[in-house]
Amino acid sequence: MQGCYPQGLPQGKRSVLWNIPLLVCISFQAKYLAQIVIAGAQIVGRAFTQALKQEFAASQAAARNAGGGKQGAKQATADTFLGMSLQEAKQILNISDVKDIDRIQKNYDHLFKINEKSSGGSFYLQSKIVRAKERLNEEIRIQNDTDSSKNQQSRGSPET
Repeated sequence: MQGCYPQGLPQGKRSVLWNIPLLVCISFQAKYLAQIVIAGAQIVGRAFTQALKQEFAASQAAARNAGGGKQGAKQATADTFLGMSLQEAKQILNISDVKDIDRIQKNYDHLFKINEKSSGGSFYLQSKIVRAKERLNEEIRIQNDTDSSKNQQSRGSPET
């Protein structure tokens, strides 16, 4: 604030009139501070909007990659909810057919056991194995729901 006072008068000898430049100086500082805050808010707003657009585009791409339509939307939702794609889950548990429940359980038990913390395994890998099994179980549930809805539609249709 020292730069806002006119030079030449000692601190105690300033009159009330000398405080007017101080008020002007403070208003300029407030103006600049407000401009900085507004500019920062605009930058954050643009970044948030761009991130939202990217997330929307990524979810649309995931739905298309999952097969499109209702089935693709269900798979994309499961991927997002469980944090793992179906392909990644199949790679972790080393399976190729999601419907092979016995092999899924066998590989899960084996991998979970060898990655136990007490036997020198990795808790991180163990948690990835659990998430992979959860993702495959969700995929099996989605397929069963789809199959049961198809069966209900075929039973409900009039026979000719």
